[in-house]
Amino acid sequence: MSGAVLLAMLICSNARHGAQVETATPGTGWPLVTGGPESGQNETADRPGRDKQRKTSEGGPVNFPITELTDALLVSYRRHGGINHVDGANLPSRGAVVDIAKDLLRLLFPGFFDDKVVHSSELKAETALLMDSVGGRLEDEVCKSLSCFQCPDPAVADPRRAAFTLTVNFMKRLPAVRELLQTDVDAAFEGDPAARSREEIITAYPFIVAIAVQRLAHELQEAGVPLLPRMMTEWAHSRTGIDIHPGARIGTHFFIDHGTGTVIGETCVIGNRVKIFHGVTLGATSTSGGQALRGKKRHPTIEDNVTIYSGAVILGGETVIGAGSTIGGNVFLLQSVPPDSVVLNEEIKTRVMPKKNRLAAMDWQI
Repeated sequence: MSGAVLLAMLICSNARHGAQVETATPGTGWPLVTGGPESGQNETADRPGRDKQRKTSEGGPVNFPITELTDALLVSYRRHGGINHVDGANLPSRGAVVDIAKDLLRLLFPGFFDDKVVHSSELKAETALLMDSVGGRLEDEVCKSLSCFQCPDPAVADPRRAAFTLTVNFMKRLPAVRELLQTDVDAAFEGDPAARSREEIITAYPFIVAIAVQRLAHELQEAGVPLLPRMMTEWAHSRTGIDIHPGARIGTHFFIDHGTGTVIGETCVIGNRVKIFHGVTLGATSTSGGQALRGKKRHPTIEDNVTIYSGAVILGGETVIGAGSTIGGNVFLLQSVPPDSVVLNEEIKTRVMPKKNRLAAMDWQI
């Protein structure tokens, strides 16, 4: 006997006995209550939550206009189709991409992002299991990306086969990524006297998550995988407040102190032993050209051994900060700087006065 027949029999049986049966509105999962014969109408049960709100202040029933609201939204779908993804290839799953990024961090920093102790005697087996799991899931998401967008190699007609090859090659790059991250951890430890240990840096500093995910995403971007790298770095951005595009090329011993609000653009090139503080922008002078600017260098080049203090804004694809230079806080630069330069704002005046002499217009408190 079908479920529909059983449900109909249950409704009829309870209606004869004056009972109320909760059913679902057709096309929705929202419950309505069918009253007994003495009620004379369908009404919503008096219970807490969403259904109770469907009554007027006088206690009468309110019919929720599901059909009307649905039709209005469907009209919007037809008018503004550019933000729909209907009847197309399956997009990568945001949740799956986040889980993959988290597990990649476990592979890069064994024992630091795990919920349990990792013993050296079990390291090979645990790593093999995690590699297999990450590889399979990553291959699925890469395949989705290739199916939705142009395959990096037009000669490859099978996205699944291409995804497998790209995933294997990416996983082979993990030791090289770890080598770079070791230099980043060293730079953070040597560059921050507040750091008590390298363990503190890896477990507590948001910069480590941001740069680790960016270096992973950069490998995928360089291999020609669409969409997925940006999804990874935007997850790291939302988690850390540090926005590093996967296309940015970053050398060894890189460190962002504090990090909140730092932005590093797609075509930025950063040398070795560069230290940046929070709120720094390495951006483009203008994006009014839109898609016509794609592929062109729009962001600055930062050479080796440069320090950039908080709030500095450095813009332009032709802007080069020479090796060994120091850029002071809140500096705004549109031009290149020769090596071994110090760039400061000198015309900013700070006024200090006794509180009792302050002007009425400055009467504010923090």
